[in-house]
Amino acid sequence: MLFPTIDFAVFFALVFPVTWSLNSWNFSKKIWLVAASYLFYSFWDWRFLFLLFFSSIGNFCAGLLIGSAKRLGVRRLVLAVAVALNLSVLGYFKYYNFLSLTLSNVLARLGLNVDFGSTEVALPIAISFLTFHGLSYIIDVYRGRIAPSKSAVDLLLYISFFPHLVAGPIVRAHDFLPQLERRSDPSTIRVGQSVFLILGGLFKKVVIASHVSTLFVDPIFVEPTNYGTIDLILGMYAYAVVIYCDFSAYTDIAIGIANLLGYQFPQNFDQPYRALSLQDFWRRWHMTLSTWLRDYLYISLGGNRHGTFATYRNLIITMGLGGLWHGAGLQFIVWGLMHGVGLAVERALGLRQERDAPRRGRFTIFIAWFVTFHFVCIAWVFFRSPSLDAAAAYFGTMFSNPTVPSTITWFVAVWMAVGFLTQLIDASYFRKLQGYYERSPLAAKVLVPFAVIYLIAVLSPVGIPPFIYFQF
Repeated sequence: MLFPTIDFAVFFALVFPVTWSLNSWNFSKKIWLVAASYLFYSFWDWRFLFLLFFSSIGNFCAGLLIGSAKRLGVRRLVLAVAVALNLSVLGYFKYYNFLSLTLSNVLARLGLNVDFGSTEVALPIAISFLTFHGLSYIIDVYRGRIAPSKSAVDLLLYISFFPHLVAGPIVRAHDFLPQLERRSDPSTIRVGQSVFLILGGLFKKVVIASHVSTLFVDPIFVEPTNYGTIDLILGMYAYAVVIYCDFSAYTDIAIGIANLLGYQFPQNFDQPYRALSLQDFWRRWHMTLSTWLRDYLYISLGGNRHGTFATYRNLIITMGLGGLWHGAGLQFIVWGLMHGVGLAVERALGLRQERDAPRRGRFTIFIAWFVTFHFVCIAWVFFRSPSLDAAAAYFGTMFSNPTVPSTITWFVAVWMAVGFLTQLIDASYFRKLQGYYERSPLAAKVLVPFAVIYLIAVLSPVGIPPFIYFQF
């Protein structure tokens, strides 16, 4: 069930009024939302509901054991077992085939023919986000940042809550579980912000990302050798637009929907292509993932506490594993390592302090932006390519076919430009529009969403591709 579909509109039209009608009975409301979330997930494959349920219950029990254990050794043991179980489920479904094939190829080079077989099981949608939420809960309980939940229903809802279940944002247990302890306060609903997030997300996904992807980006990445230098360069920029508009659209809609139901999610994007360094980029791009990697992986590895070399090593390992989290393929590892090495180089050169940006000259700021943006775009080619060989073919063809004419249409170019405009318009402009909307008469509050949805429907292509991050 995709957000920009009639099915989801009908689903939410039922969930929204029932949720608020049960607000005075908080426990019943949570049971209702768990049931709605499981129904939402079942639209992809009902068999994986058992995985979702037992993962949630397993982490709930692990949290109780960690919280009740008196000895540090026992707490560490329970944590280690819980982390191992979470990662083993993720590893089996997402990485077994990749690792078995890689190992078979390595052994074949040594003259040993060993077939480790394959799982032949479909990858459960949202398996990575499911794992991240479970891990953040048990680690926060171990670190004492949050008390273990005494309610299995609360943890079932935290992990399965349908707005963030499939593609984020990654919501921390210490941010979400306290919201479940009391009934929702209608005064906390930011109607204008929620409406703008949902409508803006629908426009970015349905109109911008879908058109640019299906008409230009997808054909180029399927067979890059059929295109020339100009198209391949434009394809690189176009994918930067697509992945931003696609992924930020999902999390914007998720944040807006959660707020309409009475729950607050953290911001996940902040105009990332305005970044003046890679560190700044990761403060703006998929912010809930970057902070998760920092808090649970980078700091656990030692962070910057053990000297310069260890800091660089930890950065590279963290980003390399972040790349591997995105997919079982060498191209994702290369993408992550590129960012890890880039962050280490920035730190070594002292180029990461964004608070110094106002004191720089305009030309220096432009160079910082230009280098950062093009590094990110070049890395996106590895992220989007189906394999490392395909990425190599993309770059190889880019520098060998300069005379082949471009195939980009004005229609695609216009939507690319609109996509980049989302990075240039100051956020205060949107806040002003939200203020006008919230102060407008009721008729305008009803008319504006219907008018925008109608415009989106008119401009939308036939068939909407799934969100990119569904595969992760």
